Amino acid sequence: MAKSITSREKDYSQWYIDIVKNAELAENSAVRGCMVIKPYGYAIWEKMRDTLDKMFKETGHVNAYFPLFIPKSFFSREADHVEGFAKECAVVTHYRLKNDEGGGVVVDPDAKLEEELIVRPTSETIIWDTYRNWIQSYRDLPILCNQWANVVRWEMRTRLFLRTAEFLWQEGHTAHATEQEAVEETRQMLEVYAEFAEKTMAMPVVKGVKSASERFAGALDTYCIEAMMQDGKALQAGTSHFLGQNFAKAFDVKFLNKENQLEYVWATSWGVSTRLIGALIMSHSDDNGLVLPPKLAPLQVVIIPIYRQKEQLDTITEKVKPLMAQLKKRGITVKYDDDDSQRSGWKFNEYEMKGVPVRVAIGPRDLENNQAEIARRDTLEKTTVPFDGLDQYIENLLDEIQENIYQKALKFREETTHRADTWEEFEAYLDQGGFVSAHWDGTPETEELIKEKTKATIRCIPLNNPQEEGTCILTGKPSKERVLFARAY
Repeated sequence: MAKSITSREKDYSQWYIDIVKNAELAENSAVRGCMVIKPYGYAIWEKMRDTLDKMFKETGHVNAYFPLFIPKSFFSREADHVEGFAKECAVVTHYRLKNDEGGGVVVDPDAKLEEELIVRPTSETIIWDTYRNWIQSYRDLPILCNQWANVVRWEMRTRLFLRTAEFLWQEGHTAHATEQEAVEETRQMLEVYAEFAEKTMAMPVVKGVKSASERFAGALDTYCIEAMMQDGKALQAGTSHFLGQNFAKAFDVKFLNKENQLEYVWATSWGVSTRLIGALIMSHSDDNGLVLPPKLAPLQVVIIPIYRQKEQLDTITEKVKPLMAQLKKRGITVKYDDDDSQRSGWKFNEYEMKGVPVRVAIGPRDLENNQAEIARRDTLEKTTVPFDGLDQYIENLLDEIQENIYQKALKFREETTHRADTWEEFEAYLDQGGFVSAHWDGTPETEELIKEKTKATIRCIPLNNPQEEGTCILTGKPSKERVLFARAY
């Protein structure tokens, strides 16, 4: 175990912070609640962004950009929306500074804005004000826009990637002629997120819909993917919202339908954020550092020469050059680390800490035997492999690592998902950690009471949830289905 990392069993929160710090993913900034995403962490985000962007475009979406600032009056137009975000909004009140007598600067009291501006916590209001000008008839629909941007939600209790005052995300905002189209869009994007989470992040998720109390502010339905972290807490990894006609009515966005009648547009919004990097860390990493699925690793293979004399290094380098070319041809990112300022042992620990999936070590003896030592990050196993055909071996190994990481996370989730039929069982399973499938009477009052008693929330009502008669674990009232509870981030 790496000395610089606190074990998960001893202190999970500190373990997480140690990973973020030692893998050089991010650090706290001079601005309270905000983070600096370091190059290695940002490289992971770029991989996420590029993969998702491709998936969005394959489903017909295009990228646009909307203002960072939103007039305060826009928020008052949709009551539920403003109530949901009011406590998290940063407000711009002035537009100029001036020098003070002490050599510093002060806000110029004469430069007060006529109307305060909200730094966007989300963009529904400014986008739907824009869409009003874009939409006249059914021929203008659908609009399928996505935005890659930063948002601000004034969080007082922060944790790198998981909860910060400013974070990066994407937000899709679509407009449709019919309710059915909008619902289909909402569900489609949930499937996109689920596919990304499972196939790219190697993170199993439960697809479901939020209870009324947990819905996005201003939505009729919120669909979500929920993941289980190694400490037994759930994490919401993505949301897709069916907004109905709420925002269209708030901003008077109407269109002429095919019958030449005016009606309100139907809307959706959906998003994921840099929170996914936190999910990635907590889903897969261990006490040795970061564990990355190959599809998101900025560096998939590192080759480290083991040598004493420069002549040995030169010979190894000539041997490695064709291998590197072959790997790059297969679309595999590879680095040859021949930096002589660090010992090979230090390099081994460094790349293990950063979660590089495959490490190749080659020394003079390996050259003699036409072989290489292969170490895989997920299991820490080492294997001696013939040099001939090594590129194919590594490509297959990366696929195997990707699948193994997913299966390990899936097994953990299955082992930590329990069915509870009594309050005593419910509390006991929650204390063990994981998802608890239990009956609930469907009322927000009971939901809130369960939360007060246990700090657990309804994570989702799973899609295609089996209907079964039962009784609420708290009130004993009739229930028609189980829902998933968990303590969460």
